[in-house]
Amino acid sequence: MPETWDYTLYVPNDLRAVTISRRTLRLILTMHGLIGLVDTAELLAAELVSNAVRHTKGPAALRVRRSPEGVVWIGAWDADPVPPEPPGVVAGLEEAGRGLGLVVACADGWGWQPSARFGERGKFVWCELGVA
Repeated sequence: MPETWDYTLYVPNDLRAVTISRRTLRLILTMHGLIGLVDTAELLAAELVSNAVRHTKGPAALRVRRSPEGVVWIGAWDADPVPPEPPGVVAGLEEAGRGLGLVVACADGWGWQPSARFGERGKFVWCELGVA
């Protein structure tokens, strides 16, 4: 039975939160012996947290947990209850609009769900990584 755990990092609406979230996630995964997931998990967390702080005005949070089945779940909460735009095809060298496409391409699963934190309605956008 794999070890289970659950961490939450609350961050302000500040783009520096993306780097802080990535580094925190790297530390969590390394300390739990999951170094093989770090690069992909950092990319996914950066996209999720970046969307949370770029497209909303309130606070945000990064949550990472490991289920009893061994799946690592990464989620970003934000204060906007509006669902994320579905990932689409981005043409050319556009920088915007690639985030959820990367999540879909690199994660084993993803989704979103309504949620509340800080007394505000909002949403979690999440993804899963299987531990090989």
